[in-house]
Amino acid sequence: MTHLGDLFIDEPTTWGSRGDPWLWRELGDRFAGVELPARRGSLAAAIRRAAADAIGAPLTSPNPDSVFVERFAHGGMSSGMVSLAWWRDTGLPVLLERAGFSGDAVRLRVTH
Repeated sequence: MTHLGDLFIDEPTTWGSRGDPWLWRELGDRFAGVELPARRGSLAAAIRRAAADAIGAPLTSPNPDSVFVERFAHGGMSSGMVSLAWWRDTGLPVLLERAGFSGDAVRLRVTH
């Protein structure tokens, strides 16, 4: 794997909210052809920045724990909701592991 977008090819089997798969796909498209960073911190920062740009809120935002993104709303009761907790606790760690950065769990501090 040489491109950051490659990390997003296989989608997780579970999500936090209905908008999460749409953000996953958008980030995969955004990072297509982008060289995979050599450092774990650089990779995590790039994903966090791109996610915040895409949804209008940092992943570390404590309140609300989910954000509504209109373009991800495709029908259904919770359509368009992106789970910040899922991205902090599952999504980002999965992506870092796929890049070969294993070891300590990713800890994103929730900022108040």
